[in-house]
Amino acid sequence: MLFLSDRERTLWNEYAQGILQNSKAPSDYESLIRSNLRSAFYYYIGTLLASKGQYDRTGDWLYAGTLCEEAGLYSSTFLLGFLKRHNGMMKKPAVAFEDPRPFIHFSTVPVMELARTNMIKQFAHSLPEYSEKTRYMDIGCGDGALTVRLLKHLLETGKVPGFLEILLIDPSSAMISMAREKVSAAFPDVLITTDNARIQDCSESIDRHFDIAMSSLAYHHMPIEDKKVHLSRLKPWIDNFLLFEMDANNDTPDLDSPELALSVYQSYGRIMDFVFSYDAPVEIVIDCIDSFLMTELVSLLTEPRGTRTEYHMLRSQWIELFKNVLCPDFTLRSDSTCYADEYCGLFTLHYGREM
Repeated sequence: MLFLSDRERTLWNEYAQGILQNSKAPSDYESLIRSNLRSAFYYYIGTLLASKGQYDRTGDWLYAGTLCEEAGLYSSTFLLGFLKRHNGMMKKPAVAFEDPRPFIHFSTVPVMELARTNMIKQFAHSLPEYSEKTRYMDIGCGDGALTVRLLKHLLETGKVPGFLEILLIDPSSAMISMAREKVSAAFPDVLITTDNARIQDCSESIDRHFDIAMSSLAYHHMPIEDKKVHLSRLKPWIDNFLLFEMDANNDTPDLDSPELALSVYQSYGRIMDFVFSYDAPVEIVIDCIDSFLMTELVSLLTEPRGTRTEYHMLRSQWIELFKNVLCPDFTLRSDSTCYADEYCGLFTLHYGREM
């Protein structure tokens, strides 16, 4: 992932404030921005103008961005298409995860499928071998497909002899219903319990021990100050915490900041390219983009911290969080990459309790 220097952050802020007040065009800034970040700067200004309701100028800046985008990173192009589909308005077209289908399609994209396969292998390598049946908690279980894959792999590799309980937690009623059905079918003799809630709303009510807690692309739905609170509440009840997340700088930067726009430009741009590159019916691809990824992106770029729904953190920030909250009772057992390129990364972290 690329970052701005301190001087660049200051200049981008100054340029942005001026552009909001004047009628300057993208060409006026071409020589002021380093060439490989020019498209990202135009994207930043375009999204800023849109968030301020200056839609008559948004298209010019995003179009300028499309003319200098690098292969595989078409953020301005994708956003322009989204705006055209939604009357030029940068507003959330859906409630993320209300309909499971866009996320389910996203999870089948080849890059995501590879990353999830690597995740399962990495967790199986780092977890201890259990001699007795275990209790498992899935925070943000989605449709349950990944839960089934991981737990079956743990059984097949001899990591666990079986399960006493599988707790599924997810705020989407549609997701939790699908997850219960899939997990119950896969493990008919295991106690399946569910909580249709965010972990923020149920962490205080957990009152029994779980050997393994896992969160896949779910624990980022709260700012770091809330992550600390709810991880602290989980800590007494778990022995292993497994995390699968996207490496991005989307938590601490404030709304309208160059840092946030640059991070979203890179991370969501790459993820959207993976979705568009996957051979699937156009209507399914567009639904995945608009009802899932663009819904998250619009929240990130139009809503302030504390209101927005997404707070992906950098890998280093996650490690610091676990160090401050879980250690020294827990130690790092695995820090592994599931997928990475210059702009986007997916990784796992495993912290286990010292027994």
